[in-house]
Amino acid sequence: MTSVSSSISTALGIGSGIDTGALVTSLVSAARDPKQKMIVDRQSANNARISALASASSSLDTFADALNSLLAGTGYAGNPASNDPSIAAVSLLPGGTPKLPAQLEVRQLAAAQTISSAIAANATASTVLGAGSFSLKVGNGAAVPITLAAGATYADLAAAINASGAGVTAGVITDNQGTRLVMKGATGAANSFTFTNTSSPANAALDAFTWDGTTGGMTRQVQAQDSIIRLDGVEQRYSSNTIDTAIAHLRIDLNKAAQGTSVTLATTQPTTTMRDLMVEFVDAYNTLMKALNTATAKGSDPSTAGALNGESSVRDMKRQLSQMTSAVLAPSGAYTTLSSIGVSTNRDGTLKLDTAALDKALTADAAGITQMLNPAVKSDTTPGLAGLMDGVRDKIQQKDGPLATAKTKYEKLAENLTEQLEKLNEQMTDYQAQLSKIYTNMEKRLSAFKATQTYLEQQVAMWTKSDN
Repeated sequence: MTSVSSSISTALGIGSGIDTGALVTSLVSAARDPKQKMIVDRQSANNARISALASASSSLDTFADALNSLLAGTGYAGNPASNDPSIAAVSLLPGGTPKLPAQLEVRQLAAAQTISSAIAANATASTVLGAGSFSLKVGNGAAVPITLAAGATYADLAAAINASGAGVTAGVITDNQGTRLVMKGATGAANSFTFTNTSSPANAALDAFTWDGTTGGMTRQVQAQDSIIRLDGVEQRYSSNTIDTAIAHLRIDLNKAAQGTSVTLATTQPTTTMRDLMVEFVDAYNTLMKALNTATAKGSDPSTAGALNGESSVRDMKRQLSQMTSAVLAPSGAYTTLSSIGVSTNRDGTLKLDTAALDKALTADAAGITQMLNPAVKSDTTPGLAGLMDGVRDKIQQKDGPLATAKTKYEKLAENLTEQLEKLNEQMTDYQAQLSKIYTNMEKRLSAFKATQTYLEQQVAMWTKSDN
């Protein structure tokens, strides 16, 4: 038989074992999880779009930069060459393609001042010259002191000159005639030098090693002078026989003066053909376009669609790329566009190269096609393949263009979704606190009911005992 006290306990729910903490957690999760999943799913999709846009822009940069680098190389531009390297040789400097051809006349080579002392028949490098000092002055520079200690020799004097840092070298030559000191400066008229005896007290023996620019104890063997060239009729002077600035991106090494002789500086024919260029271009273009097609694929359902499906900025990017085949690359001639030399567009936006048509065009006008694809001098009307690609890239990536606008849109959405998630967390924290408060109050009431139950149980027990 059920006792009265157990019936009261059942009625009050005491001892039911309900975990109110777990109940609150479950209620909060039930309210938060669907909303949180929706926001997180949108974040994932949005992050994928941002990443895909960045990848598309990066792929475009990679393609354009690679094309520029490829065409800047000597394989497609050819190598600079001289028709008489014994007079002047040329080589390519980094950074671009020199504008050639040019006509060069080497009228004079640059020379370094060289002076030598009189031959001392019975002397050697270790012959003592004694203490003293000299003043070494190069061009308009400051005089540099040269000091000799007591017992200094020919070798010591040469060593002191070399250690001065003045740009003049010295050496002691001993041959069957005897010993002499030889001094040599840098090439160029501005690097002529003087060497004067400043010994105090005077050391007359050192006068044998002086030169005031005109005369002295030493004899000038070679006079300092500049190189003189005429480039396309314009006279130019340099301090060296290696010239890097006469023609941009070209080094000219002067080997022999030959007044009246014109040396032709030109560019050799490319070692890599335009046919090879077009094959590589189409392959690289198709790699880029296939990546864009994958990113914009519709898919059979949202789960298989590309991250940029429906994105208008990428559609515009593909449209501008597709117009490259019809863009005019040369102002005149039989071949002015990529389509005119066998490049066509497939249905998926990739390119197709008709090599037979290209070979026919190259046979007909190889020089014209080379000029169209990789002009020696680029302009608005002859941008070349690299210039065309740069122009397309600039339009696609312009500051206020579709690609930049889409990127800004997705970045703002990312910020908004982060804010939504933070707001949801705040709301759920408040909701959890509210539920906890409610169940805490319930626990207090149940405690009060428990006290009442205990009292009633005691009274029931007393009543039951008295009945017995």
